[in-house]
Amino acid sequence: TLSGGMQNRLMLARTLINPGNLMILDEPTNDLDMDTLDMLQDILANYTGTLIIVSHDRDFLDRTVTEVLAFEGDAKIESYIGGYSDYLLAKEGKGSAAQPKRTKAPEAPVIKAEPVPAKAGLSFKEQHELKALPARIAALEVTLAELQQALDDPQLYVRDPERFDKTLRTLTTTQRQHETAMERWLLLEEKATQLPT
Repeated sequence: TLSGGMQNRLMLARTLINPGNLMILDEPTNDLDMDTLDMLQDILANYTGTLIIVSHDRDFLDRTVTEVLAFEGDAKIESYIGGYSDYLLAKEGKGSAAQPKRTKAPEAPVIKAEPVPAKAGLSFKEQHELKALPARIAALEVTLAELQQALDDPQLYVRDPERFDKTLRTLTTTQRQHETAMERWLLLEEKATQLPT
C-alpha cells in the first residue's frame, strides 16, 4: 500500500538505523521532501564510516562528499578532492591546458588554483574541511536567496499555505546550517593561523 517514495524513505530509514562501516547509496535524494532531505544530510554528515554516493543532486553532493570520482569517458575515472563544486573548479583549471589522455595519477588530482597549505594547527581532515567550507557556504547562500525570494511573494500564503509553511521551515533550517558552517569556517581559520607549540 506504500507509494514508491514512501518505500524509498522506509528502506533508507532501515538502512540508517544500523549503517555499519560502509554505505553505498544510489540516488538517495529521489522522492524525498525538503525536511527528509535535510535530516538525511545531517545524518550523513555525522556518519563516521565510508560512504559511497551515486547522485545527480549536485547540491547534495557538495554538502555530503569529500571526494568525487568523475567518469570522464574513454573508460577514464578521475579522482577530485572536495564536493561537486570543487570538481567543476578543478576541471575549469585543467581545461585550458592540454590534457594527456593516458595520465593516471589519482594520487595527485587537480585541485583549486589556490590549494590550502598544510597548517601546523590543523589535521588533514580539518584542512580538507576548511577547503570545502567556502563552496558549502556559497551554496547555502544561494539556497537562502531562492527561499527568501519565494517568501517575498505576498500571494504565496493565500495560494498555497502548506508550501508557505514548508518554505519557511526550510529557510529556518538552512539559516541554521549557514550559521553553523560560518562558525566552523571561522574556527578552522583561527586554528589554522595559530603557531605550533
